Amino acid sequence: MKLKTRIQLSLMMFLLYSVWGAWYGQMSKYLFSQLNATGDQVGNAYTAFSLAMLVAPFFVGLIADRYFAAQKVLGVLNLAGAAILFFLVQEKNPDAFFWQILAYCLTFAPSMSLTTSIAMQHMANPEKEFPGIRVLGTVAWIVITNIVGFLNIGGESTIFEIAMYIALFFGLFSFTLPDTPPKASANATVGQILGVDAFKLLKDRSFAIFFVSSVLICIPLSFYYAMANPSLTDSGMTNVENKMSLGQASEFFFMLMIPLAFKRLGVKYMLVVGLVAWIIRFLLFGYGDGGSGEWMLYIAIVLHGVCYDFFFVTGQIYTDNKAGERIKSSAQGLITLATYGIGMGIGSKLAGIVADMYTVNGKVNWTSVWMVPAGIAAVVLVLFVLFFNDRKKTVPAEDELVTGPL
Repeated sequence: MKLKTRIQLSLMMFLLYSVWGAWYGQMSKYLFSQLNATGDQVGNAYTAFSLAMLVAPFFVGLIADRYFAAQKVLGVLNLAGAAILFFLVQEKNPDAFFWQILAYCLTFAPSMSLTTSIAMQHMANPEKEFPGIRVLGTVAWIVITNIVGFLNIGGESTIFEIAMYIALFFGLFSFTLPDTPPKASANATVGQILGVDAFKLLKDRSFAIFFVSSVLICIPLSFYYAMANPSLTDSGMTNVENKMSLGQASEFFFMLMIPLAFKRLGVKYMLVVGLVAWIIRFLLFGYGDGGSGEWMLYIAIVLHGVCYDFFFVTGQIYTDNKAGERIKSSAQGLITLATYGIGMGIGSKLAGIVADMYTVNGKVNWTSVWMVPAGIAAVVLVLFVLFFNDRKKTVPAEDELVTGPL
């Protein structure tokens, strides 16, 4: 790959995750503190992202891949997103806010697929070249959340203003990316996008258990994204955004450990470790505080790398190897729709309902809130240990670095 192309693709990933990181983890704090939103309204706002994730594959597979150059679609989407954010920062009604954040997410979600597609099409060896490009997304998330934390603006509309300006620049920059014309042979059907071909994998009991577990564990994952920031703030922790960025640093570290862990543990026990880490971190979130118990909150944050990489990234590898070449794309599409679309959508809605349930006189009992996702993760763990039994040990190549979405 030419140096110019590598720089362009790296900057593309950096801008994408800078936009996302500026608002996603802090949105709940903003809604609670500035718009006086209820837990249910906060949950709905996060559900908007999952709804957009359900729509995005159809837009990319049935329209963008067939008729338009990917970099131009990416540019238009980000410019449209910047325009929506301009009006969103002025919205003070939490119910109306939902429709505006949904409109914005409908422009952002396809960008995630498009950036990956653009990067892959300009690589001779994606397996080795893509990780070095994609890691800039993790770096961007860490950088932007630390900026938000140092400026102490996590609960202000400024987070969306920052996202707006970056999206505006990203949109203009996208038109300078290497030309990525529509695929002449792009003929994806609705069934292929839904991953219908991969449904045959569900006949395998272990894969079916893994699939159900993946959907269910996304419910606790949504609790983390939607409620961790306001929970940590209420606990008395300061510079929450800066400290939460340790989770992304941890994710980067444990990604590097995945090949070694595969050799030592195998797929089943890596997934089990990931599930156990989820339970531990929610217990720590529930009983830690910003005073003498702040060490518990630090551990809970840092466990994000184990929680995410050892279950979701490992699960992507397991799915890839289980599916084989013919239905590999369909299988990954099915998992993505089920987890980010259905699982996280249910989790976001439930997180809001639970937060309201344990709110009395405007004060949230966060210990009780965190026991709900801990309980769900415990149920998933028992289900998985009892019924998952994949006899084939799945081991990636020694020199392969595996990455996944934040």
